[in-house]
Amino acid sequence: MKKRILGLLPVCAAVLLSGCSKQKTFVSDNFAVSPTPLEYVAGDVPATISINVPAKMMSKKVVVECVPVLKWDGGSLAGDPFTLQGEMVEANHTIISYKNGGHATMRFCVPFKDGMEKSDLMMQFNATKGKKVLKMPTVKIGNGVKCTASLVTKTAKTANFGVATDNFQRVISQKQEAAVKFLIGQANLRGSELNSQTVQDFIATLKNIKNDEQSLVLNNIEVSAYASPDGAYAINERLAEKRGDVSAGYVNQQLKQNNLATAVDTKYTAEDWEGFQALVSQSNLPDKDVILRVLSMYQDPEQREREIRNVAVVYKELAEAVLPELRRARMVINYDVIGRSDDAIMEQYEKDASKLSAEELIYAANMLSSTVGQKEQLLKKTVSLYPNDYRAYNNLGELALQSGNLDAAQGYLRQALSINPNAAEPNVNLGMIAVQEGNFQDAEMYIAKGVSANNFDEALGHLYLAQGKYNQASAKFHNSSNNSAALSNILSQDYADALKTLSNIKNPDAMTYYLRAVLAARMEDKSEVKENLAKAIALDPSLAKRASNDAEFSDDNK
Repeated sequence: MKKRILGLLPVCAAVLLSGCSKQKTFVSDNFAVSPTPLEYVAGDVPATISINVPAKMMSKKVVVECVPVLKWDGGSLAGDPFTLQGEMVEANHTIISYKNGGHATMRFCVPFKDGMEKSDLMMQFNATKGKKVLKMPTVKIGNGVKCTASLVTKTAKTANFGVATDNFQRVISQKQEAAVKFLIGQANLRGSELNSQTVQDFIATLKNIKNDEQSLVLNNIEVSAYASPDGAYAINERLAEKRGDVSAGYVNQQLKQNNLATAVDTKYTAEDWEGFQALVSQSNLPDKDVILRVLSMYQDPEQREREIRNVAVVYKELAEAVLPELRRARMVINYDVIGRSDDAIMEQYEKDASKLSAEELIYAANMLSSTVGQKEQLLKKTVSLYPNDYRAYNNLGELALQSGNLDAAQGYLRQALSINPNAAEPNVNLGMIAVQEGNFQDAEMYIAKGVSANNFDEALGHLYLAQGKYNQASAKFHNSSNNSAALSNILSQDYADALKTLSNIKNPDAMTYYLRAVLAARMEDKSEVKENLAKAIALDPSLAKRASNDAEFSDDNK
């Protein structure tokens, strides 16, 4: 009998750690993980874990710390622990009733690491009852990480990057204006006025047009004549008309001397109240506010003049400083400057590129180059001739991005920003490089500075993709048919648009077919999965390894 009692002691000891403690062990069914499988989002692997504790499972005096751990071949990462406690424990954790059981929700998030694609989410436990440690076995609660969203670092490589545009214009409209003044009550052109600088520039422009009729095209000449608003309206009307005729006659005389012909459009203003108001507003007259108030109160010209004359203190100054400026005529040459033709630009480039403007060179690189090599040569020539123009550096960076040379691209783009730190295109392009490198914080900083860039919406779409804002990304890609747009459709579960976008890609590459395979997997079309994976791997053999570990294809690769 004594031996029997001694033999039972080890058994009772074991029971004290398990059955006698009244604490049952957790099993995988006590946990639900969302999403399942886990998913990569913005560089992390987040999840929500629901804990369901049945009735009569949680001992009243037990504390259980739940520790989620993601394990993969080559590493493991633990998330934040979550602690449950029985009803009689004096602590500040989530209380679970012994009689009724209970529910709790915990958050899991760890930074993504390569290899997590093929992984297991385990739940480990640290359980105590008072000072006693209770052993609980680790249980598996989830497996695999879908890393489809991480493909943004690859799809961004074939994005449209920001190209700085040229301001080259084949035809530039120009004006050359001259002004002459008349004495009060007169309409004759005085020699002193005709010798003024503006009139001499007017004559010189006509001569230049005659001497370079290929590059300069005369459209017309406008003559506008005015009388000041003092005196009788009828007299002023005749005077303004005569001043217009005299000025137009002078213009026609100059046209004849230069053997030029064009329309001379003449008009006159009898009383220039508009000019009067503008000059008074700009003046330092002591009672100018009174005068301006008169102009606003009365519309009749004669009444206006009477009221202004009543301001005797000011009228003398008006007669000396303002009214003489209104007795005038304006002569305006409207002409076009015709730029070089495309052939002439390229001919000049071959002959002596230094004679070309920065606009012509950047235009040639953007629009006239037939090969990438020629475009690069044109841009490098632009840099050598115009080293303070950021656009050529940016566009060299864009070429480097297209070829996948990120180091060279960053060098050119940083040079562009050293010239103009606020330039939109180099900021956006550096943001796109940051997306490719998985540096989403820098991507946000750069792209925010590029609102006016021609690819801003697409760059913002990539940023939203990287941040896990899939619906917003799709909205920004609404005019795009590329891999990134298709990726945003897939991640926002808009599979119809994803198929449409993929079908519209003009030059599908390995990533295009890989995305087709992902879409097919989500639509449970196994034959399409196999067909598109085969095409993707044929174009890029490195995708074979990714596909073998990709949770998107877990059922198809068994």
